[in-house]
Amino acid sequence: MQDSHAVGRPFDVTPDGVRLRGRLTPGASRTGLDGLIELPGGRLALRLRVQAPPVEGAANAAVIAYLAKTLKLSKSSVRIASGQSSRLKTIAIYGDSRDVAARLTAWIEAPVDA
Repeated sequence: MQDSHAVGRPFDVTPDGVRLRGRLTPGASRTGLDGLIELPGGRLALRLRVQAPPVEGAANAAVIAYLAKTLKLSKSSVRIASGQSSRLKTIAIYGDSRDVAARLTAWIEAPVDA
């Protein structure tokens, strides 16, 4: 069930979950979601911030923990697929594709950061 890029979503559905595009700001005053950002080519990404500094994988671990907690998934279901040392990341979230996509959509569309 491979899903091509869908306009208006910062993720692509894959057979084993979703691939989320994110732009991470480490060392922020608080951890949270700052909305969406348009990337070159018109693709969307989530603007995420974490309090952890960008050293020794701390920011990556913090974004994994934040997404897992927010989406009510295990940390082992979330991993950085690409961009380990970059602000722009592709984050693989494993699980039932429809369920994960529905959780992400509900969270992104919620009026207040959960």
